[in-house]
Amino acid sequence: MRTVRFRILLVPAILIAVLVPASAQASPSSDYPEFPYPATAAYDEPYRGQFHFSSRSGWMNDVNAPLYYNGLYHLFYQHNPHGLAWDTMHWGHATSPDLVHWTQKPVSLEPGVHPGDLFSGAGVVDTTNTSGLRTGADAPIVAFTGTNGVSIVYSTDGARTFQSYDRGRKVVVPSGTSRDPKVLWDAARGRWVMVVWSDGGGNGVNVYTSTNLLDWTYRSRFSAGWLFECPDFFSLAVDGNTGNTRWVMTDASGEYVTGTFDGAAFTPDFTAPQRMDQGRNAFDGSFYAGLVFSNMPDGRTVQMAWQPGNHGATWTGNASFPAQLRLISTPAGPRITRLPVAEIASLRFGTTTWSNRTVTTDPATDPFAGITADTYEILAEFDVGASTATQFGFQLHRRADGGYDRAVAYDRAAQTLYGAPLAPVNGRVKVRLLVDRGQLEVFGNDGRLSYTDNVNFNSAATSQGIRLFATGGSARLVSAEFHRLRSAWGQGEPTLESNLAGPWRPVAGNGAGSWGDTAAGKRGTAGGDAFYLSDTTAADFTYEGDVTIESGTAAAITFRANADATQHYTANIDASGVVKLWRPGRVIATYPTAVVPGRTYHLKVVTAGASIKVYLDHGATPVIDATDTAYAGGYLGANVFNGTGTVQNLTLNGPGFSTNLAGPWQPVNGTWTTTAPRAGAHGTGAGDTFYLSRTVAADLTYEGDLTIVNGTAAALTFRANADATQHYSANIDASGVVKLWRPGRDIGTYPTAIVPGRTYHLKVVAVGASIKVYLGNGTTPVIDATDTAYSSGYLGANVYDGSAVVQRLNRS
Repeated sequence: MRTVRFRILLVPAILIAVLVPASAQASPSSDYPEFPYPATAAYDEPYRGQFHFSSRSGWMNDVNAPLYYNGLYHLFYQHNPHGLAWDTMHWGHATSPDLVHWTQKPVSLEPGVHPGDLFSGAGVVDTTNTSGLRTGADAPIVAFTGTNGVSIVYSTDGARTFQSYDRGRKVVVPSGTSRDPKVLWDAARGRWVMVVWSDGGGNGVNVYTSTNLLDWTYRSRFSAGWLFECPDFFSLAVDGNTGNTRWVMTDASGEYVTGTFDGAAFTPDFTAPQRMDQGRNAFDGSFYAGLVFSNMPDGRTVQMAWQPGNHGATWTGNASFPAQLRLISTPAGPRITRLPVAEIASLRFGTTTWSNRTVTTDPATDPFAGITADTYEILAEFDVGASTATQFGFQLHRRADGGYDRAVAYDRAAQTLYGAPLAPVNGRVKVRLLVDRGQLEVFGNDGRLSYTDNVNFNSAATSQGIRLFATGGSARLVSAEFHRLRSAWGQGEPTLESNLAGPWRPVAGNGAGSWGDTAAGKRGTAGGDAFYLSDTTAADFTYEGDVTIESGTAAAITFRANADATQHYTANIDASGVVKLWRPGRVIATYPTAVVPGRTYHLKVVTAGASIKVYLDHGATPVIDATDTAYAGGYLGANVFNGTGTVQNLTLNGPGFSTNLAGPWQPVNGTWTTTAPRAGAHGTGAGDTFYLSRTVAADLTYEGDLTIVNGTAAALTFRANADATQHYSANIDASGVVKLWRPGRDIGTYPTAIVPGRTYHLKVVAVGASIKVYLGNGTTPVIDATDTAYSSGYLGANVYDGSAVVQRLNRS
């Protein structure tokens, strides 16, 4: 991760943005995680890669913490989401089920929420919970960041949110300038290894080890003048032989050496580094700061790198297509090969193949004559010994006037491909090209050559020709394959949390509509009815979600729908002041209640045959209990009518928010939703936000589970009035206390470590003026106080200055 010193090297198209950068923004904890991107994105702009990841908008640089967890590949990256130039680094985030189809996710690390400068680093999945950070079903994802010392952030909800460990305390501090920690699991010794670049005494990395990811011991230093920033460190089997494994040390430029590692020190096989990619390996080039994925499910070593040279009207930078790394034997020693991952096959269509052709200067001999394409893959093998041409290769994005955007040629005399050395193997040369709108990746002889480049291809229909050419003689083509490659965009949901199957699809209903992505979820806008349907069908179920009318008439959850939503049931909140259950042609039932635009409501539907029950805001009693036999099963989804609405946390048969208190629950300030990833009620707000049940109590035993996601505090609230200007609250506070307080007075505190992301159990026993607070399963109160201000009131929850989840709020 570089500092701002390099920004003047950027291409002229963004020079103004560099000299006068967009104002970087730091988000408060109550807005975390932010999604500061356009609500809709076609990803179809000129020069936007169609199968190379780029950020939905904003600046992208180094690849950070690529990893696999629970069915998804996660790509994090250095990011300025608020401008096209380097400024105030965040960690951007994208996910993919297959390394090919990437979906932009909310920002993972944000200034103002996470301490420090949030520069480049790595991440691991702590599957056996060596860190002890696990709380709930998900294994901790632990990432490392920072300059001049390494700080830790971690996620306990599958990388949806991250918390800072020990308030950003630096766990190692190398001498000199330092940055770019890489962490990996050393299976042979059963411990973690960290390498951190620093210039203390010259370029090199410090090597540390740990058994728990939190406490690190210095082991050694590997110094090398060539090793500048963004190191990577991993092992590869030579020729696939697991009995002959070498370790690989790389730097940001893709230079590397192989060697041995004894668990403490790295010893290289050779001192002069090799290059794994021949692209312009600089921070103003086309290949930089690559990292391999951790926790891969199949043992492959897969790398992605930053391509700085790609930019458009709304984005800067892209990631290289994922490449599998291998280590092969050569007379000069072990060497890395790079090839696109096999999953690229999922994009192929319109395939054409040829074999045994002789290509001359005569255009009639060109098998690619007449083929036009925008994004594609070419694989070709040439018999060099049977060829007489001085050069042969491909002209890409060729036009009728003979012009073209780029040529990839093999020079027989120089034995170079695209200007990089490549000797024939058994007299033959293999060429593989990935051609995208702003990217060209060239591979030779099964990955012995890799050249990652940025090229601004002209995608106009008149500039999509391909020519296989030979100069000064003939070229013998042994075989060739041509594959058109479809766009990889648009498969996933950036912000909609749901356990329903995708892909989701919009259905217009009786009026044109559109659906977009916001930090609050999926936003629909329509003049009539617009539906958004998942690929999940169900008959009898519990289906629930959060719905918000932003403007207009109604927002809803839809169920038992057919494919075009001409048949469906829909339960909505309607701004006229009702909860309504309806289907085409019939309003089945309504429940009168105030509906406030901008407030989030929770709807739950329970169906069993003809019985349909609708619940509002966690009430134990349905507000609608109806019977209808029109539709027995169908798709689940959402609906907006005549306006704009947002839906979120659409969950089938989920745990929901568990409580025995009476509803409907009422928010007081802030926003409350029912989260899918962390089961429970999720409150966010600046200052105090409350969520009050309809249960009133004087003397009580009240308990629940509290988790601070980010920010300051989460609490049980009791004896509150309707607007929570009077109440008692017992909280966990990230400053390190359990606190009992009421407006105007801190009644009692108990010092104890409170770790964001971890769930704590609080219990309050109140009898008259006596109030006792218990932590965990303790039998002795941590606070035993007396206060006479309030004798009775509502039970509920509180979040202060941030976000938190409350669950299992029960009175006994």
